Amino acid sequence: MRCPNNKAGIIWYDNCLVKYSSTNFFGKIDYENRFYLYNVNNVSNPASFNTQTKALLTELTKKATAGGNQKLFATGEKSLGEKKLYGLVQCTRDLRSDSCKACLDGIIGELPNCCDGKEGGRVVGGSCNFRYEIYPFVKTA
Repeated sequence: MRCPNNKAGIIWYDNCLVKYSSTNFFGKIDYENRFYLYNVNNVSNPASFNTQTKALLTELTKKATAGGNQKLFATGEKSLGEKKLYGLVQCTRDLRSDSCKACLDGIIGELPNCCDGKEGGRVVGGSCNFRYEIYPFVKTA
C-alpha cells in the first residue's frame, strides 16, 4: 500500500452519485470505479442493435461535450423501426469537455463486455456513465 491513510468512497443512486476522497480527484477521470447493469432480455438482432446503440451513445456524447454545454449531459432517442431506443450520457461536472468525451468514449467502448445484445444497459463510473433502454426512462431533448 503506497498511501495507507487515504480514504475514498462513492455511492451511486439512480439519479446521482456522491463521491468523497482524501485526495484531490477534481478534473481527473476515474478509470477504476465502474460497474455494469443490464436488462436481462435479449434483442432479436444483436449485431444491428449493438451498432445502433453505439451510434446513439456516440451522438449523445458529441451533444454532451459540444461547446457551451456546461451540463456535460445529453439524452436522446433513435428509431428502430417499430420500436425506439432511448439513451443518456453524463459526466461529473468537474471534468472539462475533452475529458468528459474521453471518459464516455472509454465506457462506450465497453459495450461488448457489458451489454452485448441486451435490450438495455448501463456502465456507471466515478466520472461518467451511460444508459440505454428500449423504453423511455428519462425525458429526451
